Amino acid sequence: MADALFSLKTYAAAILAYYIALRIGLHRPYWSVITCYIVAQPLAGAMLSKAVFRMIGTVFGALVAIILVPQFVNSPELLTWVLGLWLALCTYVAMLDRTPRSYVFLLAGYTASIIGFAAVSHPSTIFDIASLRVQEIIIGIWSSAVVNALIFPRTVSAKLAERASQILTDAERWSRDALSAQDNAEDAATLDRDRRRLALDLHELHQLAVQLPFDLSRFTVRVAVLRVLQDRLSMLLPLASGIEDRIGQLHAAEAMPPDIAALIADITLWLNDLSSAAETIPQADALIARAHALEPRDESEWDWETGLCLSLLDRLQDLIRIHRDARELHAIILSPTTAPSPNIAAAIRNARAMPLHRDHGLALRSALATMATLGIGTAMWIATAWPDGSTAVVIACIICALFSHLDNPGPTASRLLYGTLAAMPIGAFYAFVLMPRLSDFPAMVGVLAPVMLIVGSLQARPSTAIFAIGIMLTLPGLVGLNEEYDANFQTFTNFAIAQIVGVGIAVFVLNFASSVGTRSSAIRLVRSGWRELAGMAGGRDSLDLNAWIGRMIDRVAMLTPRLKYLAIDPTQPLLDILADTRIGMAIHDLRTFQERASPWSARQVAVVLKHVEQHFTQLRDDRPIDPDPALVRAIDLVLAKVAALEDLEQRRLGVLALTSLRRNLASYAPPPPAMRRQREDGSAVLPG
Repeated sequence: MADALFSLKTYAAAILAYYIALRIGLHRPYWSVITCYIVAQPLAGAMLSKAVFRMIGTVFGALVAIILVPQFVNSPELLTWVLGLWLALCTYVAMLDRTPRSYVFLLAGYTASIIGFAAVSHPSTIFDIASLRVQEIIIGIWSSAVVNALIFPRTVSAKLAERASQILTDAERWSRDALSAQDNAEDAATLDRDRRRLALDLHELHQLAVQLPFDLSRFTVRVAVLRVLQDRLSMLLPLASGIEDRIGQLHAAEAMPPDIAALIADITLWLNDLSSAAETIPQADALIARAHALEPRDESEWDWETGLCLSLLDRLQDLIRIHRDARELHAIILSPTTAPSPNIAAAIRNARAMPLHRDHGLALRSALATMATLGIGTAMWIATAWPDGSTAVVIACIICALFSHLDNPGPTASRLLYGTLAAMPIGAFYAFVLMPRLSDFPAMVGVLAPVMLIVGSLQARPSTAIFAIGIMLTLPGLVGLNEEYDANFQTFTNFAIAQIVGVGIAVFVLNFASSVGTRSSAIRLVRSGWRELAGMAGGRDSLDLNAWIGRMIDRVAMLTPRLKYLAIDPTQPLLDILADTRIGMAIHDLRTFQERASPWSARQVAVVLKHVEQHFTQLRDDRPIDPDPALVRAIDLVLAKVAALEDLEQRRLGVLALTSLRRNLASYAPPPPAMRRQREDGSAVLPG
């Protein structure tokens, strides 16, 4: 039903756009029809945001074309390359943005190419061409906006409420799984995969946040509420895996205190409680207080198991806070008029957008692929002196700009090619059999409806959307939806060949680019984290911890599909960005301890951090490197001293940071010799 409604609305918008374009005398009204299908989105707010960004980019691109073409009027070859450089630059910037705002840059790039290449042979007509293309595209954009706003609009807020409910349910299930500390390898792999999926879900929430200001709902969720929810859930990923590790270590050492085991059981029950946030928040506060009361308070020297218990209890408190806040934020999303608690209200006031990783290497690859496409297409155009060669070049560049950001763009572009090929016989049947028999506009609407509605339904399904777009990029022009119908076989054939050649060039370039760039792109993501960890340890980078965690979680979301494509095990130590995130959190806590510690402790912490910096500086993607034994010894030396500090608050802070750093950097290492608990027979208790 949803697919049929989407298709019907899109077709209605296309017919409205075509009618308006005809009434005001535009020469190529089929561009308005194509635009309606390109901007079509199931959500009204998403469609409106896409429409606004596309309109801005279209106008900007037209202005660039108007400026550039007269400057290079006597050198068409140079003009071609200047337009190509502009498109490559816009593609590069768009790849760095990674939000719906990137449409501004993409449209600015290929609109200038559409207009500029059309005016290469007739530069004096540049303003007329630009004016017509802008009108045709804007009519399509706003026809879609009006139809989607008026006919059964699906709001972003409704979609957000649905996704937030699902994500929160999944997150609570994953936290319960972490508390159970499964030893089964299959269960552990499933849990790891689910956590990586949460990273993808958080990126989806970020995309929805960009679209919220354009939503048509009566009560729209505030963007800040969504950002706070993202912030809380992003902390959950490294936190839950850390809890799982501490529970596993305590069970292996047969050192799990009964009181903590009972607390874990009660937290699991609380996570299973599906009551309203108002009912469960007081229970959460009681559990936090209970966990805090169980923290070690004795002044005698703490052993390794005591440090693990402290680390576990601290993380359990954070876990409860995150889920408590997430439940309250979820209630606000479901009912935007709900008044937040003082804690959440303060977080909403200070909310900032989750920072995204910027992959300059991928952006450069996309820009170079676009330039290569332009070079191949232009060489073919000049060598053959083909009148429709410019159409092939424009189509190739547009497709390259749109799909080059994907990890494996070749197969996606291939599906577009299949759609283009499928449009050929359909277009020929309409152009030479059905269209000549029509005498009025309503008849044309009825004749076009079957194929357009079927293609619209295909576009509504993710698995066939690209194939459908391939059809719609080609079909309106083939059918002859121009100012006047003209059944010219030569024109039809040239246009069809130009479409096929253009898409074919793009497929060739994108397949080549993906074959040489995907693995390096995955490795760059991991190396970015290593560089930042080295900078944090060396004191060169003073990072906002929450913002840095958000960026690391975004890297998990980017890395996951690339590893799947490369058939690489995502749990490999070198590729475990979540472990790197936990190390970064430990470094941050250790630096906080260093600022408050005694001069001796501060100097020893500096030695530890220097070793950590050297470790991440020396890491290579082609072989694993265990931490230098000197690093583990340095941590053990400081940890033994810190565990005996008289100031319990300083002791707590130092033990938490050092225990976490040691477990995440050297999980294979036995407990520190100076901190091993002794059995009654005098033997040391060792985990495993």
